[in-house]
Amino acid sequence: MGQKTKTIIAIALPIQILLVKWLSSYPNFVEDYYSNGIYSYISQFSRILLGWIPFSFGDLVYTVLVILAIRYIYKHWKSIKRKPLLFLKDIIVVLSIVYFAFHLLWGMNYYRQPINWKLGIERDYTVEELMELTQYIVDRTNQYQFELTRDTVSPVHIPYSKKEIFTKTEKAYANFAKQFPDFKYQHRSLKSSIYSVPLTFMGYGGYLNPFTNEAQVNGITPKFRLPTVSGHEVGHQLGYSAEGATNFIGFLVTSQSEDPYFKYSAYNHALGYCLTDLFYKDEEAYNEIVSTINPGVKENFNELRDFWEKYENPLEPIFKSVFNTFLKVNNQKEGIKSYNAVVGLIINYRKQQFPQN
Repeated sequence: MGQKTKTIIAIALPIQILLVKWLSSYPNFVEDYYSNGIYSYISQFSRILLGWIPFSFGDLVYTVLVILAIRYIYKHWKSIKRKPLLFLKDIIVVLSIVYFAFHLLWGMNYYRQPINWKLGIERDYTVEELMELTQYIVDRTNQYQFELTRDTVSPVHIPYSKKEIFTKTEKAYANFAKQFPDFKYQHRSLKSSIYSVPLTFMGYGGYLNPFTNEAQVNGITPKFRLPTVSGHEVGHQLGYSAEGATNFIGFLVTSQSEDPYFKYSAYNHALGYCLTDLFYKDEEAYNEIVSTINPGVKENFNELRDFWEKYENPLEPIFKSVFNTFLKVNNQKEGIKSYNAVVGLIINYRKQQFPQN
């Protein structure tokens, strides 16, 4: 690539940033022409192209690119020291290309209308509504735990392989799409990440590769959580970037699945968010409700806690801080806290679906 071309691409970076900032002021436009237009074709094409590959192609690409970058720096170190400004230009060129590809292939979804706008529901709720939902979620979690184990003390162990969970996730979306056609999901591209162990050290349960559109799950996560994590990541794949929204989508899809293990996974996952929220808003009510949770459900929570504690490390808070900043830069003002928005979405969705409640 010639220096003139590099200069043009480098200059394009600030122009792109301003353009994205301008488009972010028009969520209806992004919703209609990107999320429900261009992106839907990009996503389907990517899934058809890469979904059949049994491993994460995107993870492999990342590995190759890192190796090539290290090799380039090693081979050209002397010229880099001699002409640092040219190297800086190369870095800006790379950033410009990555910025363009990210927003074209997936990133503009950060600026679409929020899911509560799409469903016509609110996000606010009272402590009383939170208490009511939490008790309801506890009752449902207890119900499925008992149905699956035939006692109240045994934790739930999902008997499926990861591949079977991915297949059942696709079926769960097909079932959900009967009620909500916008969530039609075809040409599955849902995989276990090659980097599941590094993801665990960073504290992540999965991610969507925005360049290859592969939905990645952390393959070593306790299996009872995989159905909801899979549903969450497919939600990203369908164009929903907000973490609270994809938690909500994952809950709806898995809780309405015909599979009781998926239902348990959904309610158990939602219960964690409800309890955390309630603890900070009414500790007395929290303690009262916790006492009604089946010991087997608590055992699953302990399993999850022990899993994450096993991989705790000094760098995890740094990774979380970087991700928190990334979310805020990309139109999620609450950052990592946006995951908890699922509580308000469930409460208001239930109010809409069951007004007598």
